Amino acid sequence: MRIGYFLSCEEYTPAQLIEQARLAQDAGFQGLWISDHYHPWNDAQGQSPFVWSVIGALSQVVTIPVTTAVTCPIQRIHPAVVAQAAATSAVLHDGRFVLGVGTGEALNEHITGERWPSAGERLEMLEEAVDVMRKLWDGGFVNHRGPHFAVEHAQVYTLPPAPPPVYMSAFGPKALDLAGRIADGYILTTPDKELVDGFRAAGGGDKPVQGGFKASWAPSEREGVEIAHRLWANAGVPGELSQVLPSPKHFEQASELVTPERTAKAIACGPDPAKQASYLKRYEAAGFDEVYVANVGPHYAELIDLYRKEFL
Repeated sequence: MRIGYFLSCEEYTPAQLIEQARLAQDAGFQGLWISDHYHPWNDAQGQSPFVWSVIGALSQVVTIPVTTAVTCPIQRIHPAVVAQAAATSAVLHDGRFVLGVGTGEALNEHITGERWPSAGERLEMLEEAVDVMRKLWDGGFVNHRGPHFAVEHAQVYTLPPAPPPVYMSAFGPKALDLAGRIADGYILTTPDKELVDGFRAAGGGDKPVQGGFKASWAPSEREGVEIAHRLWANAGVPGELSQVLPSPKHFEQASELVTPERTAKAIACGPDPAKQASYLKRYEAAGFDEVYVANVGPHYAELIDLYRKEFL
């Protein structure tokens, strides 16, 4: 199982993200995830730089693969524009770029003032969006009029030698079926073997499966839990709330119901490498090919160094 590092745009400035990427590559991490948000989950996280600018900057400091985890190409940004952004990113990274896609969260996508579609409609939109992007990556002018998107005389001129792979995040049965049918790989943030097997059975076969989790390095486990609960209690918000709540304030309200004990179960807290190893083993046992760890809080250099010494 390959181990990568997860860059959280919700919590760090562009300069900090670039620093983490450089440190991660030097430590031996084998790839990067990067989140694509308009808003952070809460005001305490406090950041949300435009991911495509950061990806461009990353191309100048790292040579390991970069995957968006994940981009929603159905509302905030038209898929024809995402296709251009992903193609340029693939050129800048010499083909080491993967476009991770999903149906998104109202938190980021509602900002254009359009209604937030149902989960089933968003899946239909995502399927059409991926089709539009792949047509544009094939070259030439594209005209498209579908149930959700229109493209008129569009051509992406800056193209990589091969189209960017498209990995898809999916949870429910309909989403798994779609991912197995249209995606080049699968993205998941829980070590759920049943979902991994479902993707493979739905047509995913031996396509790559990527996972990710959060860690909160601190001098003690107690301090790690305190940092994680202050910044990422939203990780314990259950069910479909993460897809429908529209603002950081709403997530702050929902997170009041999350206890520190629940946060401690959701995030690997403290300095003990055995805690990190236990999380890695869960993903390995569930059949993941790659796993990406994100730091929570100010001690990202210490977490990266721990991985350099213990796992990389």
